[in-house]
Order: sequence, then C-alpha cells, then structure tokens
Amino acid sequence: MSKKLLSPLSLAWLTLMAAIACEIVGTSFMAVAARSGAYQGYLLMAGALALSYYLLSLALRAISVGVAYAVWEGLGLIGLTVVSVWLFGEKLVAQELLGLGLALLGLACVTLGETHDEVAA
Repeated sequence: MSKKLLSPLSLAWLTLMAAIACEIVGTSFMAVAARSGAYQGYLLMAGALALSYYLLSLALRAISVGVAYAVWEGLGLIGLTVVSVWLFGEKLVAQELLGLGLALLGLACVTLGETHDEVAA
C-alpha cells in the first residue's frame, strides 16, 4: 500500500503559495514594463498572471474560494509591497505598515476560521 506524501489540502496550500508567487512576479514585471516601456515585461507579466490564476483555480479544489482568494490577494499585496520596497526603493509610512499588519491579522483570522470535511481514505 502506498502512502501519500502530501494530503490534498497540503498540496492545495502549496499550489496557492505558488499562485501567490506568480502573482507577485507578474505584477512586478508590470511595474518594470510601465517604468521602462519594454514590452517584454508585459509579456512576462501576462504569462505569470495567467499561471497565477491557473494555480489559484487548482487550489480551489480543496480550499474554499473565499479563503483562497483572500489569502491570494492579501499575501500577494504584502509580498508585492516587500518587493516594491526592496527592488524599486519605495518607502512606507507608519499608516501603510499598520494597514499591512491589519491585513495579515485578517488573513490569519479568515484562514483559521476555515473548516474542512474529513476526506475518506
């Protein structure tokens, strides 16, 4: 009898994290393309965002749409903010940091509130 390495739920969360990474990459390329005018950035943006939506749709097989979308958007927002500060030299004020912290707290509440039906083995 073979034992699964990852449960369907664990695999869904890993897929969601990959979707978030693709969203951050795609939106970062959008910023690069908008600032430089290079159309290659728009092509990379479109590909990364399309992959992000595809991976998000796969994650929805085991994670409820509301929770998955909230986590995708929220962690994408926080990740993109980190990228914009790190790569693009943007500055954050205290109010923005507070808002990001509250968003993270909200994501934790939404995620911890999700329930899952037991899957038959």
